[in-house]
Amino acid sequence: MHLRHPRHRRATAAAVAALALSAGIPAATATAHAEAGSAVGRPGDVVSSAPSAFHPLPGQPTNTKAWKVHYRSTTADGAPNVVSGTVIVPQDGRTGPRPLITYAVGTVGMGDSCAPSNNLPYGTAMEANLIQQFTLRGWAVVVTDYEGLGTPGVHTYTVGPSAGHAVLDAARAATRLPEAGLGADTPVGIMGYSQGGQASSWAAELQGSYAPELKVKGTATGGVPADLMKVADFNNGSYGSGLIFMAAAGQDAAFPELKLDSYLNPAGKALVAGMKESCVAIDAIAGSFKRISDLTTRDPLAQPDWQARLNQSRLGRTAPAAPVYQYHALADELIPYAVGRQLRSEWCAKGADVQFDTIWLGEHVSGVITHSLEVGNWMADRFAGRAPHPNC
Repeated sequence: MHLRHPRHRRATAAAVAALALSAGIPAATATAHAEAGSAVGRPGDVVSSAPSAFHPLPGQPTNTKAWKVHYRSTTADGAPNVVSGTVIVPQDGRTGPRPLITYAVGTVGMGDSCAPSNNLPYGTAMEANLIQQFTLRGWAVVVTDYEGLGTPGVHTYTVGPSAGHAVLDAARAATRLPEAGLGADTPVGIMGYSQGGQASSWAAELQGSYAPELKVKGTATGGVPADLMKVADFNNGSYGSGLIFMAAAGQDAAFPELKLDSYLNPAGKALVAGMKESCVAIDAIAGSFKRISDLTTRDPLAQPDWQARLNQSRLGRTAPAAPVYQYHALADELIPYAVGRQLRSEWCAKGADVQFDTIWLGEHVSGVITHSLEVGNWMADRFAGRAPHPNC
C-alpha cells in the first residue's frame, strides 16, 4: 500500500469515512482528515478516532475505554501510509502518567476481518487475554493492525521495516490521542511474539533512529522469525509451509516488482488468492505440508531480487537502544530455535542489553502463553527503573 499514489489516498479516505459513519462522525470531516493525514503531518499523527471496546472474551467486561484509530506511518520503502489500531486505557481511577505497551500481535491472517481492531471489541481477538494481563497492571495498551490489515491494500505480512514503523507509530498515536490521557513523557514498552516478535524486534532496532523521542524502557520479544530465508527453508513441505506463501504474498504486496503471480502455477494462485481473504486458521490448514515446488513454476526464493527483499527484513544489524528480553522455545516447530539464538548473538555482539530465556517445555504457540507472566514482570521492572540482568 503506497499512499503516495492518488488512488490509494482515495481508498484510505473512503475507508476512514466508512468508519466515521459507523461512529456518527461526519463523513466529509473524516475524509478530509484522511486525505490530509496521508499527505502531510508526522508519522504517528492521528488521522481519525472513534470509540471502540475491549473484551478478552465475548461479553466479558473490562474496566477500560478503547478507541479505534487511524494514524500516519511509513512503508518499508519510506512512503507515507495510514495504519489502523486500537488504544486501550484502564479506567482504574489512576491520575497522572501511566505506562504504555505498544503490542504487536502474532499471525492472525491477511484478510481485513482478521485485524485486531475488528476483533478486540467482540472478544474474538486471539491474544486479548494476554493484553488484559497488562491492563490489569494499570498499563495502557495500543495494538497496531499493521500495514494493509484492516486498511486498503494487501497486508504486508513479514515485511519487517513496515511492521516496525507501525508499532512505533502506534505508540506515538496513543500518546497524541487526547482522550487517552497519555503524553509525550509516557514510558513505553514494546511487546510481541511470532509475527509480533519480528515486528517488536524491528521496532526495537528502528526506535533510536525513527522514533528517538519515545521513552522506550524495554522490548519483550519472543519466537522471532529473524531470518526469513532460514525460516522458509525450515518450513518448506512441513506443518508451517502455509506461512511461506503468506510471507511471499506479504512481500509482494510491499514490493510489487517481485511479481509473485508470475511464479505461481494455478494451484498456487488459488491458494494465495484465498489467503489474502482469510484468517490464520484457514490459511495454515490450506497451506500445510506443501512444498514451494508444488505451487510454483519456478522457485521465487532462488531469485536474487526475492533474496534481497527477504534479506531486507533480516534482524540483527542494529543494536536496540533499550534493554531486550528475548525468549524462544527449544522445540519451536515453526521458527527454528537456532534463528532466535543467532539474533541474540548478533545483538549481543553489537553491545545490546539482552536477556535471553529458553522455553524448555512447549512449542511455538504455547510459548507466548506460558511465558506471559515472566514477560509482564520483566517489563514491570523496566517501568520501575530497576536494573536489567543481561546474559550475553
